[in-house]
Amino acid sequence: METAKQEVSELLKRLPDDCSLEDIQYHLYVLQKISKGLKDAEEGRALTQEEVERMMARWLAE
Repeated sequence: METAKQEVSELLKRLPDDCSLEDIQYHLYVLQKISKGLKDAEEGRALTQEEVERMMARWLAE
């Protein structure tokens, strides 16, 4: 498992040299959200595709 500093370093290596600070912030945000989603899934805090489809069907029917 990489440390946060290692993840940022790897991200910076992958981004083009002319990227903006906004580009870097956006990519950090995406990495953070992906990490949180993976952790939530590992800890059972995620819904299956079928559960989401049932919820959406109910919302759209209202």
